[in-house]
Amino acid sequence: MKFTDALKIYPQHILPQHALSAIMHKVTRSKSTLFKNFIIQQIIKHYRVDMSDTLVTDYRDFQTFNHFFTRALKPKARPICSHANSIACPVDGTVSQIGRIENNLVFQAKGHDYSLQTLLGNDESCKSFQEGFFATLYLSPRDYHRIHSPLNAKLKKMIHIPGKLFSVNSITTQHVPELFARNERVVNLFETDAGPMAVILVGAIFVSSIETTWAGTITPPKGKNIQSWDYTNASVELNKGNELGRFNMGSTAILLFPKNAIEWESNIKAESKIQMGQCLGKILE
Repeated sequence: MKFTDALKIYPQHILPQHALSAIMHKVTRSKSTLFKNFIIQQIIKHYRVDMSDTLVTDYRDFQTFNHFFTRALKPKARPICSHANSIACPVDGTVSQIGRIENNLVFQAKGHDYSLQTLLGNDESCKSFQEGFFATLYLSPRDYHRIHSPLNAKLKKMIHIPGKLFSVNSITTQHVPELFARNERVVNLFETDAGPMAVILVGAIFVSSIETTWAGTITPPKGKNIQSWDYTNASVELNKGNELGRFNMGSTAILLFPKNAIEWESNIKAESKIQMGQCLGKILE
């Protein structure tokens, strides 16, 4: 490990991750005009945020920094792939890793993987994804931070799994073992034309909260135990491209599909830039 990388990673092991994220939660909701305008302006400049496709184009019109961070897009700014068997990318961002789940292990980075069972909190649903497919999608601070449904989907279950809040950038992913199975996450389990589908929203340091469109804010957590909600009889249904949830500050989404159910687009590789709505793969007939 490079010394510069070590300087970025080791402090994360000793920092009060949840306390810092709680502070960030309050800071990003400040309505101080001077403060929030200054921060938004600096983020736009530093990360070169494209505001041309944003519904609110003047940064001064956002009520808080969090309203800017979870900004909506103009209608039709992200066309949804229309073929019936196509799988729409749920987010803007970068593909961290994409491929098959082998021996119940999900590939994280060179030299690192993590178990499917741990990722899903040992939920019985892990059986559905054995030897299946995964895609890990990273959202940077410049990206659009709403998550959308990859397929027409009916919600079956939601699970909140408390955990650490390591950064999920590429350097940390390369050096912190089992990162995505250690960090706090919200697992959303759906039934689709491809069979079971999981959309997992992974928290990270300064990700002050994760929310879904059907349950509102899920994190910050109120306890340290795994919680689950059964939606089998709740009739929560999403069309492909419908908003599913939001990251209040950035993080990572992980998709899971069963064995022999889908195939990823051949041009989608690790480090590929992606946009919400573009074709990520297709359901096998």
